[in-house]
Amino acid sequence: MKNDISAIGNALVDTQFKVSQELIIELGLEIDQMNLSSPEEQSPIIKRLIAAGAEAVSDCGGSATNSLVAAASYGASCFHTCKVTNDEDGKRYINNLKEAGISHKGNMAPKNSLPTGKCLILVTQDAKRTMLTSLNISSLIDEEDLDLEEIANSRIFYIEGYMVTSDENYSCALKILNHLKNHPQVKIVLSLSDPGIVNGFKERFEEIESFGLDYIFCNEDEAIAFTGAKELNSALQTLQKKPYISAVTMGCAGSTIVTRDENIKVQAVDINPIDTNGAGDMFAGSFLYALLQNKDLKTCAKFANYGAAKIVETFGPRLTKENYQETLKNFKKKLANF
Repeated sequence: MKNDISAIGNALVDTQFKVSQELIIELGLEIDQMNLSSPEEQSPIIKRLIAAGAEAVSDCGGSATNSLVAAASYGASCFHTCKVTNDEDGKRYINNLKEAGISHKGNMAPKNSLPTGKCLILVTQDAKRTMLTSLNISSLIDEEDLDLEEIANSRIFYIEGYMVTSDENYSCALKILNHLKNHPQVKIVLSLSDPGIVNGFKERFEEIESFGLDYIFCNEDEAIAFTGAKELNSALQTLQKKPYISAVTMGCAGSTIVTRDENIKVQAVDINPIDTNGAGDMFAGSFLYALLQNKDLKTCAKFANYGAAKIVETFGPRLTKENYQETLKNFKKKLANF
């Protein structure tokens, strides 16, 4: 097959700020959650952040994109479906994909369209991230942006959970899933992305699930929301009845891989956390890369925990290409049979 991983996700240019919890409360945002917004709603918040002198970094992002960048930087062949506008952010985004070695399908919208998507990420001293996302043109993927045969020519198809938040993106995700019914060799992977999104679009997640998943990625809050459980252990018990494998991240408690036969618990790497933004994306990208190398589930989780720890030690959702390679090299040293 030509592609190791194909994905569909929002193309967002991220601007990340270091802020106090008090400022997030002042802005009326819920800490450690993703909030959808418009450009008009983002504008006064950006002005307030600048006035507060918040330290900032800016880069191309999006959940699925971050996972693909990790996997591609390790050596996987990746293909992405996303949408940007022919503006400065959009050009920068496509160049960023090319630099990461990720091939792309998605027509660039004309300049007079909605702008390329933007995400403000507010990081507090406890390393939690609060996101304010204006999807803009990224929410309007249409059938002309799809290359179904390219996706079918992949070992894994990865769906970013945020695809459920727009009718257009959701429709395209379903079209791909319908096409893949004729390509059962392609493994289907879903990221739950955010507990608020799961609660708000439960029926859409359940419809995606009905196509037959092979893996899901989630954190403990997303697992609870997805299963309707009241606490994590009950959620894990429900997931164990599912026909697919669930990878559940639990912060400093590590991760648990849930199969019908067992729960595989893997300890977290002991680090000094700086910023959790992008940790789940890195976990997924690292796990899938290890899976593509035919590693067992425990080894996949160990590498995913290790990769996520490197992100949490960094301000920003990604590493440099050299640091991805260093992460892989150092993990191989730690685990001689990787």
